[in-house]
Amino acid sequence: MIRINLLPHREEKRQQRKAAFLALLGLCAVAGAAVVLAVGGYNARRLSIQDERNGAIKAAIIELDGKIVEIATLKQEIEALKARQQAVEDLQGDRNQPVFLLDELVRQTPDGVYLRAFKQEGQRVNMNGYAQSQERVSEFLRNLAGNSPWLERPELVEVRSTGLGQGRSAKKVVEFTLVVGIKRPRDKDQPKQDKSGAAAPAAAPKQ
Repeated sequence: MIRINLLPHREEKRQQRKAAFLALLGLCAVAGAAVVLAVGGYNARRLSIQDERNGAIKAAIIELDGKIVEIATLKQEIEALKARQQAVEDLQGDRNQPVFLLDELVRQTPDGVYLRAFKQEGQRVNMNGYAQSQERVSEFLRNLAGNSPWLERPELVEVRSTGLGQGRSAKKVVEFTLVVGIKRPRDKDQPKQDKSGAAAPAAAPKQ
């Protein structure tokens, strides 16, 4: 006699496979969620650490900026103090300039040159006078330019022929006006510089 099993065994197997698939799918989802949470937590921790480092760097930068501002302020104060000190030294040195000026004019004025008036304005001196000839004026300029340790850069402003006196006693002379610079004591001993800005070599001692 043939027996026929009418139980839906195929449907049961299908249900079993479906349940196993759903279980595997759920397990994968749980594993994926765990991985995502782990990676997210790791990244969050790294970001937190980097934020702390960035905060420390920003704080250090702010501190350095404050120190830089303080240093700049100190430099400005030092420069201001140096300027004040230099101004005081210049004032003390300038008190003797009239003495140096008169002494140098006596030394450097050649024969045949008569200074009528001079006026100092800052570090420049305006001079007016008479000379027997233009050669005397040129000699005076050369003396002021090369022989004087206190005077420098003479510039001839005007020169013209004129007469002194009246009648037969009148003499024909050359009237001139020039401007010359006077050095401060702190500038007197500095080496002269040529046009290129290099210091001129010191003169060799005479044998």
